[in-house]
Amino acid sequence: MGNRTTIQEFTLEGFPAIQHLGKVLFSVHLLAYLVTITGNVVIVTITCADARLQTPMYFFLCVFSLIECCFTSTVIPKLLVIFLLGRQTISFAACFIQIFFFLFVGSSGFFIIAVMSLDRYMAICKPLHYSRIMNPRTCLLLVTACFATSLILVTGLLVKIYHLSFCGPHVIPHFFCDLNSLIHLSCSDTRSAKMMAFACSSVVLFTSLTMTAMAYSNIVATIVRLPSATERHRAFSTCSSHLMVLSLMYSSCIFIYMKPKQMSRLDSNREAALVNTVVTPLLNPVIYSLRNKQVYQALQEALCRRGMLR
Repeated sequence: MGNRTTIQEFTLEGFPAIQHLGKVLFSVHLLAYLVTITGNVVIVTITCADARLQTPMYFFLCVFSLIECCFTSTVIPKLLVIFLLGRQTISFAACFIQIFFFLFVGSSGFFIIAVMSLDRYMAICKPLHYSRIMNPRTCLLLVTACFATSLILVTGLLVKIYHLSFCGPHVIPHFFCDLNSLIHLSCSDTRSAKMMAFACSSVVLFTSLTMTAMAYSNIVATIVRLPSATERHRAFSTCSSHLMVLSLMYSSCIFIYMKPKQMSRLDSNREAALVNTVVTPLLNPVIYSLRNKQVYQALQEALCRRGMLR
């Protein structure tokens, strides 16, 4: 049977239990959003402006920061409108556009994180070949491959979802157009769509997680064999920020997306999604700037040149 969609718009439920605190929540999330955008833009600016940071590691960090800006911008502006004005409706087309960018940017972020793990592996385990292999052309190809793979996966999935029929309930029990919540509202047979969504999320998470695990298992083995404690500490310090970001991203996303029968836990997914879209992008620039000596030093020098620090 063909598409029998009769719904023109959806209603985002948001957080009904605390909606009466709309203005307070608006202020808190607006502040978090502005800090997130500012922090990631500062990292991009510093890595582009400082010659000492013109390395593959910071090139990938720059791309990751841009992804974080785009990722949080796909969700937070609409959430701010819900908190401030109570406008919870979103058109059918806008809902699919939001889902596309949310999934595309989010999956690209996971692939970039995996590439960053590969970069650390090359720097620590293959230092003599690092500059030859991780040249600008290779770095650009890796980033392009990340975006291309994400685009193929997300486009195929959304084409499948678009052909579902939506003719019944129109309330999405989430604060944005969540893919699994949307599938749950369809009046079509959604078994194949659910399987495809689970398969795509598995490919993204397990591919990036496998690459990361393999890279860090070799990194740990190499660090353990280093002769002095100073060398081991120096090698590990280059990975510590990356490991913290990894733990934040994977813990929340695996909890959200890697459960085939997750629709019975929509409320818990909502809180986990809030952590993933608000807290994680907020903490990432803090982790990379405060725990990374080179970024911190470059930021200090930039502020000193502008007279903001003495």
